Formats: sequence, structure tokens, C-alpha cells
Amino acid sequence: MADGCWNSLYLNNHDQPRMVSRFGDDGVFRVESAKLLATLLHTLQGTPYIYQGEELGMTNLRLDSIEDCRDVDTLNHYREATQVYGQSPEAVMEAIRAKGRDNARSPMQWDHEQNAGFTTGVPWLAVNPNYTEINAAAALRDPDSVFHYYKALIRLRKQHSVIVYGGYTPLCQEHPTVWAYRRDFEGSTLFTVLNFSAEREIFPFQGGRFPPAPSCSSAIIPIRPLPMSS
Repeated sequence: MADGCWNSLYLNNHDQPRMVSRFGDDGVFRVESAKLLATLLHTLQGTPYIYQGEELGMTNLRLDSIEDCRDVDTLNHYREATQVYGQSPEAVMEAIRAKGRDNARSPMQWDHEQNAGFTTGVPWLAVNPNYTEINAAAALRDPDSVFHYYKALIRLRKQHSVIVYGGYTPLCQEHPTVWAYRRDFEGSTLFTVLNFSAEREIFPFQGGRFPPAPSCSSAIIPIRPLPMSS
């Protein structure tokens, strides 16, 4: 994270499933999960990459059968798993639905029109059926959308050098569902606390000084939120 290194920051790309489906909850807490993962990526040292549709909170594409898949690696894996190793076709498809590369290759969801506004023809890969709800046009209209949250994070990163150049100190590492860390740079400090569970978590923020070896039981953190507005 430091010592002259510079990271490429990403959690999904064209060869990986959608991050909100893989690391978050793409159902009830889809928006919250997308914002949480975006906060993680945009408050670490390095260059954040935004894969198409990530800024909308797009989810994995659930493919019903192997005939719906297009990725060559997926097709080869399915054939080997079912024909050579005798695995159940449905079990193999469940694994493909979770981590298959076609998950992130479905057409970009521009609006609620036919084929999500991607094409008036027949797309090579199916459009995710949730495009009527999750699309760029809807995100632009909603001031609390994932898209506008991304804009705020990018703006925040440009305004505060500590987010770009600050050192990284992990906090509360023994907590099973909270990822927390501290960034420091030229007298500025940023604290980031991310709850990866569906439950409310108690994190010990109190006034005072921060201890040398922070933990869940001893953390004493002076905190002042950075403004998200321009």
C-alpha cells in the first residue's frame, strides 16, 4: 500500500462477476452495497477503475442454461465438468452463475426501453431483465442514486489529497464484518469504516487520541466527516 507502490483499484472487470453480486447484497441492499464497495475503492491509495455499469450498481446476469452462455472459457469448463468429471449440470451452472465471466458482459443498461437502449437489434448476450429498474436514465434522475454517489466520491478524492496520497493503517482487524482504516497525509486524517453485514454494527468512535495499536475494544477516534458536496 505504500513505499513507492501504486495500486490498480478494482473489484470487477470483463473477466470477473459484478462486484455488487460477488461481495455485496444485490437484492435488498443492492444500492447500499454498491455505495459501500465504491467507498472502499475510492478511499484507498491507487487508481480506481470503474467498469461499465458499476456506477449504476448493475448486477450479475443470471443465465438459465449453458446454451445462453457465450464465454469460451465457461463453455469449455461446463463440457469438461459434466462430461469428463460427471458433475451435475445444475451444480455446474450454479457455479457459473456466481463467477462466470458473462456476468459482467451483458449489454450496458442505458434506459428502460427495448434491450435497455443498447441496440434495436438482437444483442449477442442477453440483457439483464432488471434493466427496467437499473439503468442510466433512472440513475440520472435520482439524486440519491449510485451514479451520483460515484460523482461525489470522485469530487471528494480531487478535493482531499489524503485520499490519494495518505498512508494506510488498518483498524479493528479482528472484526468479522467491519473493514476500517485510517489514512494520514501532511496533517490530514481520514477514517473509513465499512460494514459488510446486513446488521447494524457498533463501532467505538469517541473523542480523544487514537491509540498506537487500534482494535475494536480500544479504538478512540476523533472524527470529522469530509463534506460530500461540491
